[in-house]
Amino acid sequence: MKKITLRQSQNSDVETIADLRAVVLRNDLTRLGRFDEEKVRQRLRNSFDPVHTWIIESESSFVGCVALKPTLDGYLLEHFYISPNYQGQGVGSYVLKKLLEQDEVQGKRVSLNVLQGSSAKRLYERFGFKVDSEDHIDVYMSVEV
Repeated sequence: MKKITLRQSQNSDVETIADLRAVVLRNDLTRLGRFDEEKVRQRLRNSFDPVHTWIIESESSFVGCVALKPTLDGYLLEHFYISPNYQGQGVGSYVLKKLLEQDEVQGKRVSLNVLQGSSAKRLYERFGFKVDSEDHIDVYMSVEV
């Protein structure tokens, strides 16, 4: 795996992230009968917060993004997308390990949701995330770090 770095996102990153979200979620959302090209992008735009979002890069190339937002009882992990060209190469594991090792995250609950049937669920399970609840679209998971 090439060197992976994280940089703070900026407002100007929102469309790049929205485009990646549409690519990454297309298959799972289509399988669930929920894919709408514009809604997928707009949902990202509506919740994008550059203060809590990082751009994942490899040798200055855009690889993906991740957001870790503080909540009342810990953190919410969201918008964790890796470009298909970089999936399966350990990038997700590397980034998730870095996030969960941060001092401010230690001792806190980290929550997320993942689409039903998504292969990303296996990554989260390897890091100790357990299913809290689920519906026909999402699986809600969390871990105490």
